[in-house]
Amino acid sequence: MFKIKNMNINPKNGVDELLFGMKQNHVEHLLGIPNKKFKDEDQNIIYMYNEQKLRLTFYEDEAFRLGYIVVSNSDATLFDKKLIGRSVKEVIEELPVTVFKTWETADEDGIETVFNEDNWLIFISEFDTITKIEVGALIENDEFVWKFKG
Repeated sequence: MFKIKNMNINPKNGVDELLFGMKQNHVEHLLGIPNKKFKDEDQNIIYMYNEQKLRLTFYEDEAFRLGYIVVSNSDATLFDKKLIGRSVKEVIEELPVTVFKTWETADEDGIETVFNEDNWLIFISEFDTITKIEVGALIENDEFVWKFKG
């Protein structure tokens, strides 16, 4: 077992060595046993890693493959730029427009959610500061695109 070296977010793929499509045993090999493990209302299995500030979702209807990652780690980067603690506007201005063409924004009770569907990437911010990043596996032709081939 070893820890994730970086918290580099790779849209469409995962976070660092964590790839969409991994099973629980693959993730446990990388990160060890989670600090907390539970099922959500859809019977998906959720792993929480406190030290890494990661929440991982394994989809029940996809043979419990890793399909969604939530990152609150201050070391999280996208294209070698830190994300947590910065403004969404500043981060989006630094991203390649050819890759991140459109963004949908919602604001509920002061919490802003900014979503890029092409890369299934979400920035959650409060007080004009990104506090959390969510990244999900892509779906094409009603099927998940799994990056892990093991």
